[in-house]
Amino acid sequence: MPWQLILRESFIIALVASGIRLAIPVLLAVLGEILTERSGVLNLGLEGIMALGAFAGFAVTFTTGNPWSGILAGLAAGAVMGLLKAYFSVTLKTNQVIAGLSLVMLGQGLAAFLYRQIYGISERPPRIPGFPDLAIPVLSEIPYLGPILFKHNVLVYLALLLVFVVWFVLFRTTWGLKVRAVGEHPSAAETSGISVAGIRYACTVIGAALTGLGGAALSVGQMKLFLENMIAGRGWIAIALVIFARWRPELALAGALLFGLADSLQFRFQALGFEKLPYEFLLMLPYVLTIVVLLGGAKRSAAPAALGEPYIKEEK
Repeated sequence: MPWQLILRESFIIALVASGIRLAIPVLLAVLGEILTERSGVLNLGLEGIMALGAFAGFAVTFTTGNPWSGILAGLAAGAVMGLLKAYFSVTLKTNQVIAGLSLVMLGQGLAAFLYRQIYGISERPPRIPGFPDLAIPVLSEIPYLGPILFKHNVLVYLALLLVFVVWFVLFRTTWGLKVRAVGEHPSAAETSGISVAGIRYACTVIGAALTGLGGAALSVGQMKLFLENMIAGRGWIAIALVIFARWRPELALAGALLFGLADSLQFRFQALGFEKLPYEFLLMLPYVLTIVVLLGGAKRSAAPAALGEPYIKEEK
């Protein structure tokens, strides 16, 4: 019976380990958006940035045979999209919601167009080499925890390290203090000698680069191929998880893991053959759980005061 299989130790270990891996693309996007929004820029274009990052990572890995070059390509693609977003939102001071939504359409459309032009349409899409799992000596042999935490590919460890890096930069460095000041009181920050435009440009570009890395982590680190619409709403989930995390990287890790576990659970439920549950219900399970968690945490959230507002320097 499927319910008896769920209670097995091997099933639970595989479920949690898979959930951690599936959380990584969303986690990277959330970290990038936290950095961007802390500076006062609202970027709703994560879905498109992840799509373009996923394609760039796939295409460069396919050409070179080196997955690291694909990861760098995903970072670069995201950074270019971030530069475009910063130009519209910081320099031209356009509506940040509209600018973000335009990036969604641009990224998704450009990724699909380039893929069809280069690789065509086939029933069996081309595959690329990925990253092998790295079993950390000694730690990977720990019962239960070893297979769950210490037998992943390098991108998993890198993403978990970035949680600490983003937290440290935002809350333990002078530059992070400037970022938070710009996001809360840009006019006061400008008076103190901080370049509001410079900080917002840097945060938007770096944040979008991390989002592009999230897309590349999906195509290169997990699926080892590219499919149209493969992002499947992860960019929107990342935006929701920023609110759930209250713009803090450590809480973002918890939210991303919840999504990853729900995603892993629906895959395994389908594999076990729960005939009475429509597969459409299983597919929507991660998104429903994310919405429920978001509704529970939204009341406690406090966004940066200047989020989404273009800064217009006062003339003396």
